[in-house]
Amino acid sequence: MAKEVAISKRLKITKAQQNMLFAVLIASIVLGAALSISINLIKRISFNKDVIVEKDKAISEYSRVISGVGVCKKPKGPIYTEEELKKCNPDSITLSEIPGTLRANILQDLAANPALTSVLKEDEDSCINSSTGKNYTYDELRELYLASSEENRASASDLLKACSALRVIPDALPSFRNEEALLSSLNMIFDISGWTPESLMPGDSGAQKNEDGLLSIGMNLTVESGGDVTMEVLDNIERSIRTFDLNNVNVEWAENGYLNLSARASAYYVEPSTIIETRKTIRAGGNK
Repeated sequence: MAKEVAISKRLKITKAQQNMLFAVLIASIVLGAALSISINLIKRISFNKDVIVEKDKAISEYSRVISGVGVCKKPKGPIYTEEELKKCNPDSITLSEIPGTLRANILQDLAANPALTSVLKEDEDSCINSSTGKNYTYDELRELYLASSEENRASASDLLKACSALRVIPDALPSFRNEEALLSSLNMIFDISGWTPESLMPGDSGAQKNEDGLLSIGMNLTVESGGDVTMEVLDNIERSIRTFDLNNVNVEWAENGYLNLSARASAYYVEPSTIIETRKTIRAGGNK
């Protein structure tokens, strides 16, 4: 009888141990699953945080560019809202609504530059005010632009660009390399100076960038004429709206009394200004 009781107690203890081990196993599985889920959740939260931070940076940068250029009115808050961008119409904006922007500075300060305005227009007829019979002044062009309706704002802007000092900028500093236009400008300088060259040719074909970020076109310049004509050529080059830098110059008197000039010169242009779109790849960890 005592032996049976002892066996029964041993069986009960063994079963209790099994139940305990089973409970520990279940708890371990639950704990492991909870840790795994927690770690994965923390990684997801960290990844989403990085995405949100970079997205905010991109939105802030877009807002800065749009606001600085003057395409839209300045946002009410630190960045443009989706609703503000939908309502943005560049042709409906007046210059008083975008003070200090690139667009306002160009249409106000640069367009009114008296030195640039003095350059002759190629098409005088298109810039004549029908009311006065004279060329539009900058104040008249600006008043016309500001008074234009939303539908006519684009054409008023084109008239401002064509008849104000803005028209000179592409000639003074072109936005692309154009050797034919350069030689044509140089030929006009020779023509008004009373000198007809036998030939015109550019110099080296490679473009070099100086410390100001301007790209240069090299060319060879030769003048063989009387001293007054040579000096007239140099004077007109100096007064040209487009900058010509004489790098290496050789001047000598010829036996026939001519003042011979040979030089290597440079003219300049700039690369088109563009907004560079960048991409940012955000990884949760490693290469995953």
